[in-house]
Amino acid sequence: MTAPSPAISVSDLSKSYGSTTAVGGVDLAVDRGVVYGFLGPNGAGKTTTMRMLTGLVEPSSGEARVAGVDCRDRAELVSHIGLLPEEPPLYDELSGREQLAFAADVRSLSWDSVSERALPLVDRLGLSSDLDKRVDGYSKGMRQKLAFVQAVQHDPDVAFLDEPTSGLDPRAAKTLRELITELRAEGTTVFLSTHILPVVEEIADVVGVLHDGRLVAEGPPSELVAQREDEAGDGDLEDAFLELTSEHPEPGR
Repeated sequence: MTAPSPAISVSDLSKSYGSTTAVGGVDLAVDRGVVYGFLGPNGAGKTTTMRMLTGLVEPSSGEARVAGVDCRDRAELVSHIGLLPEEPPLYDELSGREQLAFAADVRSLSWDSVSERALPLVDRLGLSSDLDKRVDGYSKGMRQKLAFVQAVQHDPDVAFLDEPTSGLDPRAAKTLRELITELRAEGTTVFLSTHILPVVEEIADVVGVLHDGRLVAEGPPSELVAQREDEAGDGDLEDAFLELTSEHPEPGR
């Protein structure tokens, strides 16, 4: 039996802006139905990598496929992915319900076709009573909840989540972590970028550490921690991360 192709397959992926290399020769393969924690200090190239994988930025060189689709083919890719960027694209003049319906329409889907999935998520996140209010009256946490639902309401093959718990109170953050693990159980691949390392340690199956535009370590969180423990005798994912990204000065971009 032929093994299934990876959900995300990247070969020598690079992006340069003039003389500045934001991402330099990244290789990675992410299996289907896993949570992949994507870590790196500010300026490491995480956002640029995610923008290439979601078709928003064209690579300077290399290849990337998500759900079997070439990432340069944004028109085809959009139906297979969900994206929660760090600054979610929401329209203040719409209600929450209208925003979700608009996002569905962008993918040539009707609100009726996604509402059966979206509305339970809205309820789990405590947003039901505010769904018909204008987005310009939403708090940061409410906007984040709405943006998460928007990213996954069409049941994507791969969900790209950038700082998904930003602005959430502890209860809402816990619910969102639970929803991410449920997505994984349903077979969705989750590409998770966050600075909150305990979240990654809790829910990620595999972690990739990006530093200065290059992938410097990859493996299950427990393995990265164990490698650090072998050398220092104790530690957690935060210690391992700091050690992996301290060999060189942080890039100034």
